[in-house]
Amino acid sequence: MVRAAVLSAVNAPLTVAEIDLPEPGPGQVRVRLAAAGVCHSDLSLSNGTLRQPVPAVLGHEGAGTVVSVGEGVGQLAAGDGVVLNWAPACGTCHFCGLGEPWLCANSGAASAVPYATLGADGSALYPGLGTAVFAEETVVAAGAVLPLPDGVPLTDAALLGCAVLTGYGAVHHSARLREGESVAVYGVGGVGLAVLQSARIAGAGQIIAVDVAPAKEELARAAGATDFVVSGEDTAKQIRRLTGGIGVDAAIECVGRADTIRTAWSSTRRGGRTTVVGIGGQDQQVTFSALELFYFGRTLAGCVYGNCDPAEDLPILAEHVRQGRLDLSGMVTDRIGLDGIPAAFEAMTAGRGGRALVVF
Repeated sequence: MVRAAVLSAVNAPLTVAEIDLPEPGPGQVRVRLAAAGVCHSDLSLSNGTLRQPVPAVLGHEGAGTVVSVGEGVGQLAAGDGVVLNWAPACGTCHFCGLGEPWLCANSGAASAVPYATLGADGSALYPGLGTAVFAEETVVAAGAVLPLPDGVPLTDAALLGCAVLTGYGAVHHSARLREGESVAVYGVGGVGLAVLQSARIAGAGQIIAVDVAPAKEELARAAGATDFVVSGEDTAKQIRRLTGGIGVDAAIECVGRADTIRTAWSSTRRGGRTTVVGIGGQDQQVTFSALELFYFGRTLAGCVYGNCDPAEDLPILAEHVRQGRLDLSGMVTDRIGLDGIPAAFEAMTAGRGGRALVVF
C-alpha cells in the first residue's frame, strides 16, 4: 500500500488515502516519487475543464527513483533517477510521423485505463494524465519515464516534467524568440516563471511580466523580467508605451482566459507572434475582426507541452541547470505534503505564489 491524493469525483475535494499498486507488468516501470509539482492542469482535471475518468490519482509533473521494472524494459534499472513524461509519443500515429510528438494522437491513452485500486474497497483507480504522481509511488509505461541527466537535483527535477518543458518550448519552439527581441509574459505562475527564465536564456532584450497580483513582481524580476505590469483594462496600452508605441515582438499567454489571450494579441506588434500556452474552457471565446487579422499580420498559435520532444529537450534543460542559467528551486514558493494539495489549488485559483511542490 502507498499513500495517494485521490479525486473521487469531478469537483470533489482530494483526499489522502491508501492505494494498492500492482507490480509492473511487461513494458512497465514502478517509480518512487521524490517530488511532484502542482500544475494548473491538475486543477483543470479536478474541476472538469479537462476530461479525466474518476476516481483518479492526479499529478503529472514528477521525478523519482525506479523501484522495479517489468519484462522487456532494458533501458532502466532499479535505483535510476527519472523524470515522468505525461505525454509519451507512440511514434506511429500521423502526427508522430510528421515529427510532431507533442501532438501524438495516442499520448493520453493511459489515463483511461485503471492502474491501481483503492485500499479501502478495491475500486479501480485511473492515473491522472497517465502518470498519477500525487502518490508516494506510481506504475507507468516505460515510455513515460525519462532518465534524469546528471547534475540535476532529484526533487527540483520534478519541474522539468511539465512547467519547464512547456515554458522553454513556448519560447524556443513556438514563439521562436530571438536575441534582442521583446516579449510580454502573461501569468507569473509555474509555467510563466519558466517562460521568463527561458526568455532570459534566449537573450531577449525587454521582458515584460504581466500578472493580476502586484506581489508577484519580485518573483518575476528574479526570473528575468525587466518590467512588471499589473493586469488591468489598459494592459495592452501600458505594454505599447513600454515599447515605444510599437508592441512586443512576442507575447506568451500562460493563463488560458479569453480576455488575457485577447490582451496578449493586442499588445503584440504588427507582424509579431502571440503564443497561447494556458488551457481555457470551451466557454472562453476569443473574437477578432477580419480587418485586424489582415492589418496587423500577427501570428496566433496554440502551444501543446511547449511543442517539445522531451527526450531531446530534457538534456538541453539539464545543461542550463548545471551551468546556473536555469534556477528550478527559485520557481518553488511552497513545499508541501499530499494533504497540502487542496490549499495549493486554492492559492492557484486566487493567483498567489509560483509553483507548489509536493515533497515526499
